[in-house]
Amino acid sequence: MKVETIRALWKRPIGFRISLSRLSLAAYILLALAAPLIAPQNPYDPLQIYAWEASSPPGTIGSGGFMYLLGTDGLGRDMASTILYGLRISLVVALTSSSVAALIGLTAGVSAAYFGKWVDALIMRIVDLQLSLPTILVALIAIVTLGPGIDRIVLAIIIVQWAVYARVVRGVALAETGKPYLDAVRLLRLPTIRTILRHLLPNCIAPAITLIPIELGSAVALEATLSFLGLGVPIDKPSLGSTVANGFQYLFTGQYWISLFPGLALFGLIASINFVGEELRRHLDPRSRSI
Repeated sequence: MKVETIRALWKRPIGFRISLSRLSLAAYILLALAAPLIAPQNPYDPLQIYAWEASSPPGTIGSGGFMYLLGTDGLGRDMASTILYGLRISLVVALTSSSVAALIGLTAGVSAAYFGKWVDALIMRIVDLQLSLPTILVALIAIVTLGPGIDRIVLAIIIVQWAVYARVVRGVALAETGKPYLDAVRLLRLPTIRTILRHLLPNCIAPAITLIPIELGSAVALEATLSFLGLGVPIDKPSLGSTVANGFQYLFTGQYWISLFPGLALFGLIASINFVGEELRRHLDPRSRSI
C-alpha cells in the first residue's frame, strides 16, 4: 500500500475502521460457520481431549499429531478449537435473543402508540420500571429465577433488551399516528391489524434496525459477563465468555493464553459489531452522513 493511500485512510479514520469492521465481522461469521470443518479438535468430544496435555503453552505438539497453536485450557481442550466453537454459541445466543427482543419491542412500542390510553400507560410503566434498573441486575434476577442454560440465557437477554426497542419505536410511532395518511386510513375503517402491519409498522422499522447491531453487541457482552460469573453457558459447552472465565484462575500461574486469546476474540467481535452498527446508522440517517 502506498504512503499516500495510508495518509488518505488516516485522514478518514471512521470510514477506514468501518471497512475493516465489515471484513472482520464477515470473518467471524465464516469462522463460526466453518468451525466443525476447520477446527483441529471438537471440544465437545471427550475422546478427542487429552487430559494430560492440559494447560499446554502455545505451539505445543499434541498427541493427536497437530500443533496446539494457541495452547490448551485447563481441561486439555485446544484453545483455537474452543474459540471457534465458542464463537458459534456466542453468535447464536446474541442473534436469537436480539431478534426476538426486537420483534417483541417493536410490537409493544407500536401497540402502545396506536391504542394509547391504558394500553400505552401499562406498557410504558413496565418499560420505565425495567429501564430504571441496571441491565446486569435484571439479567442476574432473570438467570437466578430461570436457572442456568443456553436457552435461559437467551430468554434473560430478551427480557433485558425488549424494553429498549419498545421505548424507541413508541416515540417514532407516536409521531406517525398524528400524520394525515394514518387519519385517512382510519376513515377507511380498515381492520386494525392491517392498519398497523401495512401502514404504521413499515414507517417505524428503521429505528429498530439501527438498534439491532448495538443490542447485538450488548447481547454478546452480556452473555460473556453472565458466563464469566458462572451463571451462563456451562463449562462443557464453551462460549467466549465461559472460556475467559475458565482461564481466569490460571492467570496467576502464568498461563495467560487460556484467557488472553478468547478475550481478544471477544473484544474483536464486539468492536466489529459496533462499528458495523455505526455504519448502518449513518446509512439510514442522512443527517449523520456529513459528520
